[in-house]
Amino acid sequence: MKKIFLLVLSVFVMLLFVSCGNEKNSSSTMQEEIKIVGSYDNFEALEAEFTKFNELYPNVRLSYKKIDDYENTIISVLEGNSKPNIFFSTTKMFEDEKYNSVVNHMEDLSDASLNLDLGCIRDGLINQNNGKKLYLPVFSRTYGMLVNKSLFEKENIQIPSNWNELVNVCNSFKTKEYKSPMMGYSKDSSSCLMNPVAYPLFLAELNKNNEALVKAKNFDASAGEYMRSALNKVESLIDLGAVDLNECDKIADNYNKVILRFFEGDVPMMICTADTVSGTKKRESQSEAFINNPFEYSFYPIPLTDEGGYFIDSPSIKFSVNKDCDNLDMTNTFMKFLITNKELNAMASNKLLVPPTKVMSFDSLYAPFGQVKEQYIISPEALGINDKLALQIRKASFEVGRKIVTIDEAISKYGTYK
Repeated sequence: MKKIFLLVLSVFVMLLFVSCGNEKNSSSTMQEEIKIVGSYDNFEALEAEFTKFNELYPNVRLSYKKIDDYENTIISVLEGNSKPNIFFSTTKMFEDEKYNSVVNHMEDLSDASLNLDLGCIRDGLINQNNGKKLYLPVFSRTYGMLVNKSLFEKENIQIPSNWNELVNVCNSFKTKEYKSPMMGYSKDSSSCLMNPVAYPLFLAELNKNNEALVKAKNFDASAGEYMRSALNKVESLIDLGAVDLNECDKIADNYNKVILRFFEGDVPMMICTADTVSGTKKRESQSEAFINNPFEYSFYPIPLTDEGGYFIDSPSIKFSVNKDCDNLDMTNTFMKFLITNKELNAMASNKLLVPPTKVMSFDSLYAPFGQVKEQYIISPEALGINDKLALQIRKASFEVGRKIVTIDEAISKYGTYK
């Protein structure tokens, strides 16, 4: 009987250890999930942050997924069964009533209890909504021109630093039989070919004149006059032959093909946004022309004034937290990890975009923007520029650049562009 008792006791102890071991193993493998959705095709820069975050929190599973037709689909996605923790927010979401349910999902990221380092982000990049901060920018964008520095050196031409120099440079390249000293997006571009020229100048007019800004935001027809100086510059570049529209029209798409066209090596200056520039490094190896004849290039402000160019400082990608998601506390822990000078600069460097931080770590590609004087740095968010207002100058510059309308006609249409 004693042996039987000892045997039963031994089995009981073994089962107890196995049970405890299973409980411990189950606890150690329990995972929290953070799902991020957006409009990017891929997001390697964010996935690199996932890896770093997992070093601190190994039991958190993070994922990123692109949603097709993002601005329409996100409404239903947030109401579905598999709710994302973090999602891209857009300016339109705060302007159109159809996105009210989306805005209602957004957590107030200025809540002091979250302890987020909002002070590391440049003030002009975050707009308040009824006293709340419902998004945080993780990238910034600007407008400018990719410059083939090696081509300038080969032709013994100085990179222009003001408007008169830009005109002279374009004439010099034309004399040397370059078809289009400045190129840009094709005619089908929603960004519009001449918008990187016109938009900064229009914002500069609104930035220095509060009355003009109020009229423009109210879509007062008289505000169209504040587009005149911008449209004059657009027309000047076209009439000068600095931009050959036929050459631009040969570009099949406005991201990949724009970059590959620049890498052909015969384009002195390519007008574009930083979002396009972000794809350059990855496509160097995709261009046979660049592989055979590599050259040095950088992204410069377009020198539109006697003093130089503008740094239009606006958010590119903005993160909002879904306050109704699962694992909200861990989601906020991830945001606290990400919203720092170190991580935002690292992610911008990885993606090759401009960081949103006050202490910016510029990639060498963007070094010229670090030289822009403070009075030439303008934040559309700080001015309260919405999508409809930005659309007015974008459409006007497109139509003037294409000779569809005169400058006076474009000015008279202010507020009517859709």
